[in-house]
Amino acid sequence: MPARVISGKQVAAEIRQALSGRVEALRARGVVPGLGVILVGDDPASHSYVKSKEKACQELTLHSVVRRMPATASQQEVVAQVEAFNRDPAIHGILVQLPLPDQIDEQAVILAIRPEKDVDGFHPVNVGNLHIGSRCFVPCTPAGVMELIERSGFQLKGAHAVVVGRSNIVGKPVAMLLLSRHATVTMCHSRTRDLPAVTRTADVLVAAVGKAELIKGDWIKPGAVVIDVGVNRLGDRLVGDVDFASASPVAGFITPVPGGVGPMTITMLIKNSIEAAERTLG
Repeated sequence: MPARVISGKQVAAEIRQALSGRVEALRARGVVPGLGVILVGDDPASHSYVKSKEKACQELTLHSVVRRMPATASQQEVVAQVEAFNRDPAIHGILVQLPLPDQIDEQAVILAIRPEKDVDGFHPVNVGNLHIGSRCFVPCTPAGVMELIERSGFQLKGAHAVVVGRSNIVGKPVAMLLLSRHATVTMCHSRTRDLPAVTRTADVLVAAVGKAELIKGDWIKPGAVVIDVGVNRLGDRLVGDVDFASASPVAGFITPVPGGVGPMTITMLIKNSIEAAERTLG
């Protein structure tokens, strides 16, 4: 029996519907959630992503400001724009679109964002609070991954989860979130010995390694929940880190690429921005 496909588009639409009520409640109290975005350079993927964020803000009637800066912008100029958003009471969330040009220290820019406006969840204060289980802004893609797992109906308590990929943006925070839901977590990476033997033990498999169709069907435990975070271009196709054709007959649940985790990332960014506005009201 083929896997049940978890539609990120459908789940994202359901979450946005619920968020619209929270926006209305804020407006009734005189607050319009505001998101400030800084985009440096001409990376086509970054421009496309920022346009999608602008569209999502418009749909949910958020206040959205995008500052587009040239690829030659200095670190001082980018930090100055961050600080301007920090001071602006109409901006509740700040997002600096990554990657930044080589002359800019990404970590220095992230450190300039006030933690209470860090809706990407990358500031060390939010990262630390995630690790100790305190309230924080959770990075958007990992938050979307968790929503997809939970809405599949799978019970994480006591399950074995395997995360393939150890990035600070996805792999590590996903592992911490899975631990917080009482899963037993194994993290894998490019130097893991006999990776297929490890992934075959996973009740939940999160692929976030950035290698096109790396994970084959015979790497997957029958009935497993497979969440594919990867987005890779293979010829004229976009594919994930999981070989969907061979994996879907084996898995119990699986996310497609595109249309899986991708739509969730922007939705969770909007959710974090709304929460940032709510926090200003106590």
